[in-house]
Formats: sequence, structure tokens, C-alpha cells
Amino acid sequence: MLELELPHRLATPDDALQLAELIDMAGEGMPTYLWERMAEAGESVWDVGQRRACREQGSFSYRNAVVREENGRVVASLMGYSLPEEPEPWDPDAMSPMFVPLQELEDLAAGSWYVNVLASYPACRGKGYGGALLNVAEAIAAYERSAGLSLIVSDGNKGAVRLYLRSGYEHVASRPMVKQRWRNPGEQWLLLTRPLA
Repeated sequence: MLELELPHRLATPDDALQLAELIDMAGEGMPTYLWERMAEAGESVWDVGQRRACREQGSFSYRNAVVREENGRVVASLMGYSLPEEPEPWDPDAMSPMFVPLQELEDLAAGSWYVNVLASYPACRGKGYGGALLNVAEAIAAYERSAGLSLIVSDGNKGAVRLYLRSGYEHVASRPMVKQRWRNPGEQWLLLTRPLA
């Protein structure tokens, strides 16, 4: 694995609560919407989020996360991984309709290093942490010999879209959002990609 220099480091299970909070911020509340439905008796949504972040495998595993620390506390996180060169088969009838447009876009980015989560706490925004973590993502993608980077963002998240476009990502595809009861100001999921130089 690529060695990181402080203030960035690989996440550990001890970061599970912060990872869950940052995942929910990046997902604009979709994670807690889903975790609420996954909670077992006596579990809060944050218990579910922490349990999922502590897993050894899966897209929302701490093993896929990098955190930024300031004064001994986590202030931002990046979570990502390499997508397979060929998309794996999936059945749209067996998947929640919310995820079908996301999966379709992810399949278009096969072979890239996928930025699944990029978030910082509200009090820490505007300090360049997002851009710095995108640089970490680029370094990891180069280390893993990915063809480039990819991410999916809501068109309603104007600040994030601006950051990604400013960082060299290009909008390559869109799909209409399926919200069910999840509330979000966006209308489209945007796939943005960036080749590695």
C-alpha cells in the first residue's frame, strides 16, 4: 500500500464513528436513510454506520479509507477503491431502484480508481482539505496503476461539483436520480472522470 504522510493516514476501526458521519455527509443523508432500515433492535443509525465502517471488506470498509487529522482529531476523509476492468454482472430487478442509476454510471468507469466518499466536517470546509485528499486519491490511483479516477456526485451539490471540475474532472455521463423517500435537491447523478497523466 502507498505510504502516506501526516496529516493524512490510513483509517482504522477506531475511526468508525467519524467515517460513518463523513460517509453520511458525502452521501447527503442517503446512508442514514438506508441504515435506518437496516438497524436491528436497539441499534441507532450510527451503530449501523459504525458496524459497516468496521468491516474488513465492502465498499464502506475502513480499509478503503484515508483520513486527515488536525490536532489529533479526524476532520476529513477519502474513501475509494479500484473498479474492475470489466463490470461485474448485476440484475436490476434484484437491486433497489435507488441504486440502479448509480450502478449504471459506475459501470461506465470500469478500470478507474473510484472516489466513493470525499467529505470534511462543516467547520473544516474551505481549508483545502478536499483538494488535498483528491491529490491523495490521484497518488493511490497511480500507485495501483489505474487508468484514471472517477466519482459520482449529485448535480444539487454545487460546491462539490465546482471542486471536482476545478481539480480536472470532466462530466462524462448522467442518470436521473431515483429518490423513493430520500430527500435531495438534485435531479441527476453526474459521473465525472479524470485521466492520469
